[in-house]
Amino acid sequence: MLLHARINFPRRHSLSIVLGSLIVTIATRVGSAQAENPQDYVDVPKTITVDFKPASSEEDVPDRFRLKSHAFSSHAELLRKSGPVRVFRVQFPSPVETDVPENNTVHAEYFQPEGPGPFPGCVVLHILGGEFPLSQMTANALARKGVASLFIKMPFYGERRSPTSSRRMIARNPHETVANMTQAVLDIRRGAAWLSARPEVDNSNLGVTGISLGGIMSALSAAGEPRFQNVAIYLGGGQLAEILWEMERSEAGDFREEWIRNGGSRQSFLDLVSPVDPAKYGHLLKSRRVLMVNALHDEIIPKESTLALWESIDKPEIVWLDAGHITAAAFLYGETERLCTFFTAKEQSRVKP
Repeated sequence: MLLHARINFPRRHSLSIVLGSLIVTIATRVGSAQAENPQDYVDVPKTITVDFKPASSEEDVPDRFRLKSHAFSSHAELLRKSGPVRVFRVQFPSPVETDVPENNTVHAEYFQPEGPGPFPGCVVLHILGGEFPLSQMTANALARKGVASLFIKMPFYGERRSPTSSRRMIARNPHETVANMTQAVLDIRRGAAWLSARPEVDNSNLGVTGISLGGIMSALSAAGEPRFQNVAIYLGGGQLAEILWEMERSEAGDFREEWIRNGGSRQSFLDLVSPVDPAKYGHLLKSRRVLMVNALHDEIIPKESTLALWESIDKPEIVWLDAGHITAAAFLYGETERLCTFFTAKEQSRVKP
């Protein structure tokens, strides 16, 4: 299904200004819809042990994303109440131990709807720049519509960054990038297990969403977690290695020269990054409900990258915004409504084009 949307928007606005004004607007408008008759919330214990059990189709999960049966502890504490939504800080250990201790604890926020449920569940992932308010707004909007949402901070973001380390999730060293993206998928799998263990969450109705890097990781983590039946990919795509190699920024050119000088080639780079390309695993999402929303004039994720992922998933529903990667923020309010409708849909069969 191909849909187009258009809005006039000054392209020179900075992302922070755009997001700041839109988040305030959306929070105000969504907040006006809170329930008139408050209900009790399901208790969220401070400490629990979560049992992770592989999905019945675990044999289809790529080897690097597989986890065996195990248990892990988690901690939760109430941060605030946002209208009808309670927000908890959640922490649990990463299944991957790195040489940066801060990165070995996953930090998340649980946006809990009021009432007994059962509610659909959704994992929300952030953008490359780490502007968390955008993801927090998304999780809050979903929770206000009755979708229990867990916002997860991916490796080397937020509290997971060390003041003594320059490590970043998307690193200059492609070996690190591949390892970090793999860790993110495994962290997200534990996050899904935590969410599905909540008594108010319908563990047969889980999903994942994110924008930009979060969109790419939504597709990749859905390939790694069969329980994600609802997948909303915003401004994401496939062919990651090609995007990184062909990037026109000066630092990208410096990297290519260094890579070749050290004996590498374009093909060796593509082969190295291929294991974390979501288009490589798109066939695993063919039976899921998938929504893709992309920008017609995206200066970061080229159209051919979007189409590579779209075709690998067997052409699910796709919406094209008449915008660039940054100016797509002008569609934020309408897309939040679309996202809430997608995750609260009573009909859970896949939408075909």
